Amino acid sequence: MTAPELRPYQRDVIREFYAKVEAGHRRVLLVAPTGAGKTVAASAIARDMLDQGQRVLFLCHRRELVKQASEKLFDYGIDAGIIQAGFSPRPGERAQVASIATLHTRAIRHRTIDLPRADLVIVDEAHHVRARTWRELLDRYPLAAVLGVTATPCRGDGKGLGNVFDAMIECPSVGELIALEFLVGTRVYAPTMPDLKGVRVELGDYVEKQLAERMDRAELVGDIVTHWHRLADRQRTVLFASGVAHSVHLRDEFRKSGVRAEHIDATTPKDQRDAILAQLGAGDIELVSNAMILTEGWDRPEVSCCVLARPTRHIGLYRQMVGRVLRPWPGKDAALILDHAGAVFQHGFAEDKITWTLDTDRRAENLAHAGRVGSFAEGSRLTTCPRCSAVRLAGEPCGACGWQPQRRPQAVEIVDGQLGEVDRDRHAHALVDTPAVRQRWHSELASIAADRSYKPGWVAHKFKERFGTWPARWPVAPSPPSPEVKSWVRSRNIAYAKQRAKEPAQ
Repeated sequence: MTAPELRPYQRDVIREFYAKVEAGHRRVLLVAPTGAGKTVAASAIARDMLDQGQRVLFLCHRRELVKQASEKLFDYGIDAGIIQAGFSPRPGERAQVASIATLHTRAIRHRTIDLPRADLVIVDEAHHVRARTWRELLDRYPLAAVLGVTATPCRGDGKGLGNVFDAMIECPSVGELIALEFLVGTRVYAPTMPDLKGVRVELGDYVEKQLAERMDRAELVGDIVTHWHRLADRQRTVLFASGVAHSVHLRDEFRKSGVRAEHIDATTPKDQRDAILAQLGAGDIELVSNAMILTEGWDRPEVSCCVLARPTRHIGLYRQMVGRVLRPWPGKDAALILDHAGAVFQHGFAEDKITWTLDTDRRAENLAHAGRVGSFAEGSRLTTCPRCSAVRLAGEPCGACGWQPQRRPQAVEIVDGQLGEVDRDRHAHALVDTPAVRQRWHSELASIAADRSYKPGWVAHKFKERFGTWPARWPVAPSPPSPEVKSWVRSRNIAYAKQRAKEPAQ
């Protein structure tokens, strides 16, 4: 068996890892963007350690990652034991790949097995390492070298992981990997301009707290199905929704517009999930909607479009989602990002270089993006406790009576608007509707009106609602409506029904 040929930068980071360990660093964090081959580099290091007679433990937090790590190790001639539900243990193997949940349950909580011995512990998706189960396991290996690998080396709030790791190594950035043709660039569509009316300006820039609050609104702009039909041209697509119900709803709406769409979540059986993703890769499915399942450890380079239908303040999560579609594929010149939440205005482009840090008191910074619009740092908000009215920090327990805030699911509001292409100076330019596009819409609206026996003025009013002007001529010959136009009309009918429901009874 021939091991994968290492890229030059992978050889460099491997040498740097050995140098860090030789210098006395025991816990080293390797930062490698999605698609950079971090598991390949980690597997090469594991092969070296095994050749020296040492033992390796590879820790993963999800079933899919256990499978992925085992396959990469096998490419290097390593037939590792697997510690995971459904697999027979092989404790005699000097390399073990373990599900963090299974290993913690069996070895620490119930003590039904011994912890595998290890001279090197590899931690996949190491940004999860601050969780209690991870910390408890790593504490059981005080003499082992630890290699953490991740594309986003930060906590949810963007701060560093220096309380776990003592050194950091970085692969080339996303932008550098694009230049080397190991990744593709992005083409981003987002709301044409964030609503910054009323945000004060001081010293030539927006007041940071006001700007952050304005950008933090949990609403989506533009009809998701209509824009996909208009911009994606049926490219294979992964869609990130705000929750399971939202994901199912979007799948259903895409299906109604003629799209072969599926939904997966944490309850989807493994065989069914694997089959859906395989069909997406083969093109038998055009779109997969999900709720926090495909953010990590998922590799389908055939997929070229990412729909962000969930707001997020976390730069790590944002870059994980967008990173899913950056791998190259024949005919894929760029990844299409349909950003209905405007996350690009808060976190910048995937190509931007991030200044990562181990410092637990500092946040990762997108300096290029900060130079465009200033930072989006969030200030702490004071509020009152609903039980005793004591002042507390929003999101934190009450220090006076101990009341705990409860997270409640929130519906994501869709507001009217159009997406425009975002240039590298962060300006979104509205799409230009050519006379041919207007003529097509006019004819297709006329066809819908005829099929549904709408009044003659319906076509003109819908045309004006869509384009801002009345149609140039009337009447017009009907033509069969496209999925884009049918989806837009459906969204307008839903919006009208919702508005009527809000109106007080007369």
